[in-house]
Amino acid sequence: MSLRNAQAQAELRHFRADVIVVAAYGLILPQPVLELPRYGAINIHASLLPRWRGATPIQRALLAGDRDTGVSIMQMDAGLDTGPVLMQEKLSILEDDTMGTLHDRLAELGAKLMAQTLDELEAGVVKAIPQSAEGVTYAAKLDRREARVDWRQGAVTVNRQVRALNPSPGADARVRGVELKIWRCATAAGQGYAGEILNVGPRGLCVACGEGALLITELQRSGGKRMAVAEFLRGFPLSAGERFEGQ
Repeated sequence: MSLRNAQAQAELRHFRADVIVVAAYGLILPQPVLELPRYGAINIHASLLPRWRGATPIQRALLAGDRDTGVSIMQMDAGLDTGPVLMQEKLSILEDDTMGTLHDRLAELGAKLMAQTLDELEAGVVKAIPQSAEGVTYAAKLDRREARVDWRQGAVTVNRQVRALNPSPGADARVRGVELKIWRCATAAGQGYAGEILNVGPRGLCVACGEGALLITELQRSGGKRMAVAEFLRGFPLSAGERFEGQ
């Protein structure tokens, strides 16, 4: 039932809640709902607002190559992640962070900050700080086309893409007409035609990009399971000189 429905709002009113806590809801709460609790609605958002307002802040931070992200505890208003910030803490993005690992670390930080915020709300000492009008960016939902690897991009960019799309939906690539998912990789030295396999070794599959190369260490064939490259190549051998499609 939609929260814009009068019956749903009446049921919420019945609880006489002091505060509504919102996490990963994805919709804007209607004003009558925001006004129901004594302390309003508090949202936990996985970015340093006003950077990366919107649906996919973790993925967008990784895709953009941000060095830091964090958690913002925000008083919800009628806008999209525009309300004043009650508490905020920075978290460094590690070089090997994926969307999954970064999400888990942010969730742990967010739980701690939300507990502190609720304590301060009850004590009447929390300070609501309006968001700056500068530095506003929006984390739009991922388009399915963003999953396709373009080997003409630099290796740094492709590496960010793979990390941002792990564990879902995965970075798509194609070789010999077969669809693959790239799950883990690292940047490497190398030069060749975009998408060209430069070498195949026990450490992984080295593929040339528009700038630099990508060392792929975990792959998945469509309908198969995720595998380390050495195991993958036993069932799907690839050779230097072959070329990934899509460049």
